[in-house]
This record gives sequence, structure tokens and C-alpha cells, in this order.
Amino acid sequence: MAFPIVRHRRLRQSAAMRSMVRETVLTANDFIYPIYVKYGTNIKEEISSMPGVYRFSLDLLEQEIREITSLGIPSIMLFGLPDHKDAEGTSAYDPNGIVQEATRLIKKWAPELVVMADTCLCQFTDHGHCGMVHQDEVTGTAVVDNDPSLSLLVRTAVSQAEAGADVIAPSNMMDGFVAAIREGLDEAGFSHVPILSYSVKYASAFYGPFRDAAKSTPQFGDRKTYQMDPANAREALREADSDVTEGADMLMVKPALSYLDIVRQLRENFDLPIVAYNVSGEYAMVKAAAANGWIDERAIVLEKLISMKRAGADLIITYHAKDASRWLRGE
Repeated sequence: MAFPIVRHRRLRQSAAMRSMVRETVLTANDFIYPIYVKYGTNIKEEISSMPGVYRFSLDLLEQEIREITSLGIPSIMLFGLPDHKDAEGTSAYDPNGIVQEATRLIKKWAPELVVMADTCLCQFTDHGHCGMVHQDEVTGTAVVDNDPSLSLLVRTAVSQAEAGADVIAPSNMMDGFVAAIREGLDEAGFSHVPILSYSVKYASAFYGPFRDAAKSTPQFGDRKTYQMDPANAREALREADSDVTEGADMLMVKPALSYLDIVRQLRENFDLPIVAYNVSGEYAMVKAAAANGWIDERAIVLEKLISMKRAGADLIITYHAKDASRWLRGE
């Protein structure tokens, strides 16, 4: 049948009707909010490339946590800036490191808040890469060494779990990292702690503001030998399949907005929860355009977040979480 018997506009006649037949619903319960913590006192330091996002010292962190929980946001992703860096990123797995200290405090203040710990070395190494580095004897160039890096990532994950992290979220893109971390957590008595794997993480230009925020820019080269080529889609399924086989409990696509086709592919091929990371560059572009009066920030943000969920994401890591939660409540 066709027009005039079929009239698609019949179900669009009023706000109530449109709400009744809406296929995708966005709520604050879908959000994970990134948090940056650092050493020092009385620090609430706005990140210049991400207006409205701050680095917090631990003494000012509680107020931020209280605000997040009051908005109904169920989870945070925790990133730490250490007080020193070295070749092996030892601050990453220090039991008294910045992420570990922050985790213990947050679980004391808000035990119901799900703390996800980003498990990587790049913020903690003096070279800014996500693994150990050695000099190639033939070429003389520095190479990120996959297998030796795994043991350091395991130590980091276990220390985060010991501090009270509810979810381990490894973002390093080393081959075999999920299997190594799963084994390490299980052996340490943390078989109940899930792994949210950064399964499909592209070598993206959208990460620029994050590297400013976390002070994690590589000191040489780039991350293209371990993060994925943005031109590749089938490779994403291979990466995700490996992580599922190795014991991942949730799968992430990062970035989100330019990779919604990949979110959809993972949704159609795997039955684990899918997480989309609405990254710093995607946030910064919206903020810049809104500041110039070129767009309606609220409308744009909610539209792009609903697009991620519509594509198949169960959860969304986003710097817009606080604002979006207020808007969804009608504030």
C-alpha cells in the first residue's frame, strides 16, 4: 500500500504522539563521565581546549563527585596525572598512585558510583606511549614493545582493582591485553571485576584535547602501529572478536561520532554491552561552535548522543554528561 492510504505523518501529529512511538530513548543512566585528577591542593583547573572540563586535586574532588551523583549519572571514567614519569610508567601501578588514591576516596564518598579505571601507561611514561619502548638494533628507531608491556598493564589493572575500581578499562591496544589482564585479575582474587575493553580504538585526530588534558602526547612518533587505521572497518570485527575470546565483558568503540558504522557492526555481531566514547575533539568542536553562536548546543548535543545510542551503543562516555543529564530533566 502507498499514499494516500499510507500517511507516515499520522504518528507525528503531536509531541505526545511522537514520544509514544519514539524508538530510542536517552537517559542519564546511559552516561559515563570522564574525570581528571592530579596531585596538589585547591586545584580546579579548566582545560583550555575543553571548556567546562577540569583537572581536580583530591581535596576538591568530592564536590564534583556529589554533583555527578545528584544528576543520576551512574559511572565515571577516571584518568590520573602523576607527579613523576619514567620509561616504565611506574606511577601507573603504584598502590598509592593518583588513580588509586582517587578511587579509594570516591568509593568512600559515593559507594554506589561505578568507578571505571582507564588502564594505560601513556599518562605515566616519559615517552608518552602506551607500552614499553626499546631501540630497534637495525633501524635505531624506538619501537613500542608489545609483550613486555603486558606485565605492566596487568600490574596496573590489579592495583586499580585493589584500590576499589569497579571496572577495569584497558585502552592500550596491545595485542593480548585482555587475556593478560583477565588472568592477572583472576589470580589476584578479582575474578568478579569486569573488563571494559577499548576494543576498537582508532588512531584518530579527534584525541587532541585529551592529550592536552592528560599530558599524554607521544614524545616521538605516533600511535599508528598499535591503534587502528581510520580507513578500516573489517579489522574492527577482528579486534573485537579477539577481545571477546580473551574474556572482555564490554566492548568500546573510540571515537564515536565518525565511527557509528563501527558501533552498528559490533552491535550486530556481538551480544556484549557496547560502549561509545564521545571523545574530547568531538566535545571541543561543539563547544567552540556554540560559543560563537553558530549552533544550538543543547539540540546538537542531544541529537548526537541519541545517534550513538540509535547506532547500538548501550553506554556513552561523554564530557557532555552533566549538561545532557540536566537537559533531559528539563533544566
